[in-house]
Amino acid sequence: MKIFRITEQDKKALCRQAPEFRQIVRQADLKSFICSDDLFLALVQSIVSQQLSVKVADVIFQRVETLLKKITARNLLAADPEALRGCGLSGRKIEYLRGIAEAQLDGTIDFKTLSGKPDAEIIQELVKLKGVGVWTAEMLLIFSLGRPDILSYKDLGIRRGIMMLNGLTDLSEAEFETYRKRYSPYGTLASLYLWRIKDGGLTVKAPAPKSKGKKEK
Repeated sequence: MKIFRITEQDKKALCRQAPEFRQIVRQADLKSFICSDDLFLALVQSIVSQQLSVKVADVIFQRVETLLKKITARNLLAADPEALRGCGLSGRKIEYLRGIAEAQLDGTIDFKTLSGKPDAEIIQELVKLKGVGVWTAEMLLIFSLGRPDILSYKDLGIRRGIMMLNGLTDLSEAEFETYRKRYSPYGTLASLYLWRIKDGGLTVKAPAPKSKGKKEK
Protein backbone atom coordinates (compact mmCIF):
# COMPACT_ATOMS: atom_id res chain seq x y z
CA MET A 1 0.00 0.00 0.00
CA LYS A 2 1.41 3.39 -1.01
CA ILE A 3 0.51 6.58 0.82
CA PHE A 4 0.90 10.06 -0.62
CA ARG A 5 2.11 11.90 2.45
CA ILE A 6 1.40 15.59 2.87
CA THR A 7 3.90 16.98 5.34
CA GLU A 8 4.37 20.36 6.98
CA GLN A 9 7.90 20.39 5.60
CA ASP A 10 6.64 20.08 2.02
CA LYS A 11 3.98 22.75 2.59
CA LYS A 12 6.61 25.17 3.87
CA ALA A 13 8.94 24.35 0.98
CA LEU A 14 6.18 25.02 -1.58
CA CYS A 15 5.37 28.33 0.10
CA ARG A 16 9.02 29.39 0.03
CA GLN A 17 9.13 28.76 -3.71
CA ALA A 18 5.66 30.16 -4.41
CA PRO A 19 4.62 32.60 -1.63
CA GLU A 20 1.16 33.01 -3.19
CA PHE A 21 0.28 29.62 -1.66
CA ARG A 22 0.74 30.84 1.92
CA GLN A 23 -2.83 32.05 2.35
CA ILE A 24 -4.19 28.85 0.78
CA VAL A 25 -2.06 26.53 2.91
CA ARG A 26 -3.39 28.26 6.03
CA GLN A 27 -7.00 27.71 4.92
CA ALA A 28 -6.97 24.24 3.35
CA ASP A 29 -6.42 21.25 5.59
CA LEU A 30 -5.09 18.66 3.15
CA LYS A 31 -4.66 15.10 4.37
CA SER A 32 -2.36 12.31 3.23
CA PHE A 33 -4.19 9.73 1.11
CA ILE A 34 -3.87 6.08 0.13
CA CYS A 35 -2.96 5.44 -3.50
CA SER A 36 -4.27 2.56 -5.58
CA ASP A 37 -1.12 0.52 -6.14
CA ASP A 38 -2.73 -1.66 -8.84
CA LEU A 39 -2.07 0.40 -11.97
CA PHE A 40 -4.14 -1.89 -14.23
CA LEU A 41 -7.18 -1.69 -11.95
CA ALA A 42 -6.75 2.07 -11.55
CA LEU A 43 -6.67 2.49 -15.32
CA VAL A 44 -9.83 0.40 -15.73
CA GLN A 45 -11.58 2.56 -13.14
CA SER A 46 -10.37 5.70 -14.90
CA ILE A 47 -11.80 4.55 -18.24
CA VAL A 48 -15.12 3.65 -16.60
CA SER A 49 -15.25 7.11 -15.00
CA GLN A 50 -14.60 9.15 -18.15
CA GLN A 51 -17.21 11.89 -18.68
CA LEU A 52 -19.32 10.70 -15.75
CA SER A 53 -20.10 12.11 -12.33
CA VAL A 54 -18.32 10.43 -9.44
CA LYS A 55 -21.59 8.94 -8.18
CA VAL A 56 -22.60 7.41 -11.52
CA ALA A 57 -19.07 6.14 -12.19
CA ASP A 58 -18.95 4.40 -8.81
CA VAL A 59 -22.24 2.62 -9.50
CA ILE A 60 -21.09 1.36 -12.90
CA PHE A 61 -17.70 0.26 -11.57
CA GLN A 62 -19.39 -1.70 -8.78
CA ARG A 63 -21.62 -3.42 -11.34
CA VAL A 64 -18.55 -4.40 -13.39
CA GLU A 65 -16.88 -5.76 -10.24
CA THR A 66 -19.99 -7.79 -9.43
CA LEU A 67 -20.17 -9.16 -12.97
CA LEU A 68 -16.50 -10.16 -13.20
CA LYS A 69 -16.09 -11.19 -9.53
CA LYS A 70 -12.56 -9.86 -9.86
CA ILE A 71 -11.38 -7.30 -12.39
CA THR A 72 -8.51 -8.85 -14.32
CA ALA A 73 -7.41 -8.73 -17.93
CA ARG A 74 -8.58 -12.30 -18.56
CA ASN A 75 -11.96 -11.74 -16.96
CA LEU A 76 -12.52 -8.58 -18.98
CA LEU A 77 -11.77 -10.33 -22.25
CA ALA A 78 -13.93 -13.31 -21.32
CA ALA A 79 -16.92 -11.16 -20.40
CA ASP A 80 -19.90 -10.95 -22.74
CA PRO A 81 -19.92 -7.44 -24.27
CA GLU A 82 -23.69 -7.29 -23.83
CA ALA A 83 -23.29 -8.06 -20.13
CA LEU A 84 -20.78 -5.21 -19.88
CA ARG A 85 -23.25 -2.93 -21.66
CA GLY A 86 -25.80 -3.99 -19.07
CA CYS A 87 -23.49 -2.58 -16.40
CA GLY A 88 -23.77 0.83 -18.05
CA LEU A 89 -20.62 0.84 -20.18
CA SER A 90 -20.75 2.31 -23.66
CA GLY A 91 -19.51 0.35 -26.66
CA ARG A 92 -16.51 2.65 -26.92
CA LYS A 93 -15.51 2.15 -23.29
CA ILE A 94 -15.83 -1.61 -23.69
CA GLU A 95 -13.47 -1.36 -26.67
CA TYR A 96 -10.99 0.66 -24.60
CA LEU A 97 -11.14 -1.78 -21.68
CA ARG A 98 -10.62 -4.79 -23.93
CA GLY A 99 -7.66 -3.04 -25.56
CA ILE A 100 -6.08 -2.43 -22.14
CA ALA A 101 -6.66 -6.06 -21.16
CA GLU A 102 -5.13 -7.32 -24.40
CA ALA A 103 -2.11 -5.04 -23.92
CA GLN A 104 -1.47 -6.58 -20.51
CA LEU A 105 -1.93 -10.18 -21.62
CA ASP A 106 0.19 -9.97 -24.78
CA GLY A 107 2.97 -8.11 -22.97
CA THR A 108 2.57 -4.84 -24.86
CA ILE A 109 2.47 -3.17 -21.45
CA ASP A 110 3.68 -4.70 -18.20
CA PHE A 111 1.82 -2.67 -15.62
CA LYS A 112 3.91 -4.00 -12.74
CA THR A 113 7.26 -2.94 -14.20
CA LEU A 114 5.76 0.21 -15.71
CA SER A 115 5.05 1.59 -12.26
CA GLY A 116 8.77 1.71 -11.52
CA LYS A 117 9.64 3.92 -14.48
CA PRO A 118 10.05 7.73 -14.58
CA ASP A 119 6.92 9.87 -15.01
CA ALA A 120 7.58 10.77 -18.66
CA GLU A 121 8.13 7.13 -19.67
CA ILE A 122 4.91 6.03 -17.96
CA ILE A 123 2.92 8.70 -19.78
CA GLN A 124 4.56 7.77 -23.07
CA GLU A 125 3.59 4.12 -22.64
CA LEU A 126 0.05 4.68 -21.39
CA VAL A 127 -0.99 7.09 -24.16
CA LYS A 128 -0.31 4.33 -26.69
CA LEU A 129 -3.49 2.70 -25.39
CA LYS A 130 -6.73 3.65 -27.09
CA GLY A 131 -8.83 5.87 -24.84
CA VAL A 132 -5.91 6.95 -22.66
CA GLY A 133 -4.73 10.54 -23.03
CA VAL A 134 -2.07 12.55 -21.27
CA TRP A 135 -4.51 13.82 -18.62
CA THR A 136 -5.61 10.28 -17.72
CA ALA A 137 -1.98 9.17 -17.45
CA GLU A 138 -1.12 12.15 -15.23
CA MET A 139 -4.05 11.46 -12.90
CA LEU A 140 -2.85 7.86 -12.56
CA LEU A 141 0.60 9.16 -11.66
CA ILE A 142 -0.97 11.13 -8.81
CA PHE A 143 -3.69 8.88 -7.45
CA SER A 144 -2.32 5.43 -8.28
CA LEU A 145 1.44 5.85 -8.07
CA GLY A 146 1.62 8.83 -5.72
CA ARG A 147 4.18 10.69 -7.80
CA PRO A 148 5.14 13.99 -6.09
CA ASP A 149 5.70 16.36 -9.00
CA ILE A 150 2.67 16.27 -11.33
CA LEU A 151 1.06 19.50 -12.53
CA SER A 152 -1.24 18.85 -15.47
CA TYR A 153 -1.71 21.49 -18.17
CA LYS A 154 -4.53 19.31 -19.52
CA ASP A 155 -6.49 19.81 -16.29
CA LEU A 156 -8.82 22.81 -16.56
CA GLY A 157 -9.25 22.99 -12.79
CA ILE A 158 -5.52 23.34 -12.23
CA ARG A 159 -5.22 26.04 -14.89
CA ARG A 160 -8.15 27.93 -13.39
CA GLY A 161 -6.61 27.61 -9.93
CA ILE A 162 -3.34 29.13 -11.13
CA MET A 163 -5.22 31.97 -12.82
CA MET A 164 -7.31 32.71 -9.73
CA LEU A 165 -4.30 32.56 -7.43
CA ASN A 166 -2.23 34.88 -9.59
CA GLY A 167 -4.87 37.26 -10.92
CA LEU A 168 -4.56 36.10 -14.52
CA THR A 169 -7.23 36.37 -17.21
CA ASP A 170 -5.54 33.81 -19.46
CA LEU A 171 -2.71 31.29 -19.26
CA SER A 172 -0.73 30.00 -22.22
CA GLU A 173 1.06 26.67 -22.17
CA ALA A 174 4.41 28.46 -22.12
CA GLU A 175 3.32 30.49 -19.09
CA PHE A 176 2.03 27.33 -17.44
CA GLU A 177 5.51 25.82 -17.77
CA THR A 178 6.87 28.73 -15.74
CA TYR A 179 4.56 27.79 -12.88
CA ARG A 180 5.37 24.10 -13.26
CA LYS A 181 9.07 24.87 -12.76
CA ARG A 182 8.29 27.22 -9.91
CA TYR A 183 6.28 24.59 -8.02
CA SER A 184 8.65 21.68 -8.71
CA PRO A 185 9.38 19.27 -7.05
CA TYR A 186 6.06 19.82 -5.23
CA GLY A 187 3.82 19.86 -8.29
CA THR A 188 1.35 17.31 -6.93
CA LEU A 189 0.92 19.18 -3.65
CA ALA A 190 0.36 22.38 -5.65
CA SER A 191 -2.22 20.55 -7.78
CA LEU A 192 -4.18 19.49 -4.70
CA TYR A 193 -4.33 23.09 -3.48
CA LEU A 194 -5.21 24.43 -6.93
CA TRP A 195 -8.17 22.04 -7.17
CA ARG A 196 -9.39 23.33 -3.81
CA ILE A 197 -9.20 26.90 -5.10
CA LYS A 198 -11.13 26.03 -8.24
CA ASP A 199 -13.81 24.20 -6.21
CA GLY A 200 -14.39 27.29 -4.07
CA GLY A 201 -14.57 27.76 -0.33
CA LEU A 202 -11.13 29.39 -0.11
CA THR A 203 -10.46 33.12 0.00
CA VAL A 204 -7.99 34.05 -2.72
CA LYS A 205 -6.55 37.55 -2.41
CA ALA A 206 -4.87 37.59 -5.78
CA PRO A 207 -3.37 40.61 -7.51
CA ALA A 208 -5.59 42.58 -9.86
CA PRO A 209 -6.31 40.58 -13.04
CA LYS A 210 -3.59 40.78 -15.65
CA SER A 211 -4.28 40.62 -19.36
CA LYS A 212 -2.09 40.72 -22.40
CA GLY A 213 -1.84 43.58 -24.84
CA LYS A 214 -2.52 46.36 -22.35
CA LYS A 215 0.12 48.80 -21.24
CA GLU A 216 0.03 50.99 -18.19
CA LYS A 217 -0.07 54.73 -18.83
